Amino acid sequence: MESQHMLSILQKVQEGALDIHTAYEKLKISPFEDLGYAKIDHHRQIRQGAPEVIYGTGKTAEQMEGILHSLLSHCPENILITRLSEESAAYLSQRFSLSYEKLSHTGVVNRRERLTASGTILVATGGTSDIPVAEEAALTAEVMGNRVTRLYDVGVAGIHRLLSHVDSISKATVIVAVAGMEGALASVIGGLSDCPVIAVPTSVGYGANFQGLSALLSMLNSCASGVSVVNIDNGFGAGYLASMINHIGGNNT
Repeated sequence: MESQHMLSILQKVQEGALDIHTAYEKLKISPFEDLGYAKIDHHRQIRQGAPEVIYGTGKTAEQMEGILHSLLSHCPENILITRLSEESAAYLSQRFSLSYEKLSHTGVVNRRERLTASGTILVATGGTSDIPVAEEAALTAEVMGNRVTRLYDVGVAGIHRLLSHVDSISKATVIVAVAGMEGALASVIGGLSDCPVIAVPTSVGYGANFQGLSALLSMLNSCASGVSVVNIDNGFGAGYLASMINHIGGNNT
């Protein structure tokens, strides 16, 4: 959408509807907009294929409102907000068309379903307690134009549950494996699949889990080839990376 905005300015200059100096001022502020408390990167979509995402933690609802107005002036749909509290979601819902997922604390403003990649992203969890992080990954991927299949509560404590879905694993273009405790799920899936596996350690577990550190170290030491690891509880990072992999070769139009 930002590229269309720039082309529109240049088209007006060509047609004589806009003078060069005015066009220059418009293009000069296009790369980012300084709101004082935030500098909004309007060229993010041109450089990376997706508009800037709002990280809700630490921001007031009023700050997010200002950021959204700025983003929507250049990209009118599918603005993603992660780690969005229920209180801030209630405030923003009165001012924008906000779809809010309470479980993952994720919001999308002006959500529009679209599919721009032909492959499938599989999101799997070790347990039900890992679903909030997995949903952050799944929703991120969906907003970015991907087909997502969910496979929840298939951890190694009952490995037959995972093995009953080998067909889904084999058909995936990229897999996001989300697990806490000892984090073994990523290695098992990595040994069953021929596609990239993005491992997400979660902070789910008892004392020696160290808020996800044990799962993180286990995943980093996976003996399965093709497994990469993101930070603890970083569902967004996993979903974003999975989307980039799934879009290799270009977008569907």
